Amino acid sequence: MIDHTFAAGNSLMAAGNFGSPMQILIIAVIVLILFGGSRLRNIGGDLGNAIKGFKKAMTEGDKAKEEEQAKLSAESQKIIEGSVEKSSAEISSVEKNSIEKEKMSADKDSLK
Repeated sequence: MIDHTFAAGNSLMAAGNFGSPMQILIIAVIVLILFGGSRLRNIGGDLGNAIKGFKKAMTEGDKAKEEEQAKLSAESQKIIEGSVEKSSAEISSVEKNSIEKEKMSADKDSLK
């Protein structure tokens, strides 16, 4: 019969020992030797710029969503109040003609 608790405990113990100051120092020295100081500085700068760009894109996306929601809520409020006005692009030529005729008749009435 095999004791599985010992095997699981053994792997947890090995993972728990990783991260001692001496091991981290050895890994840092190996990385420094492999990549060099200037290359690590460049990598760090590139990583920092990437994080800044990501954060900026996230905030811009949030602002765009908020603006879109504000526009939609303003439009829905106009519809609820019944004061929706059509833009000049939405008005058909027939409606334009009738509006012009009404304006002309109003002008004639005001001249009398």
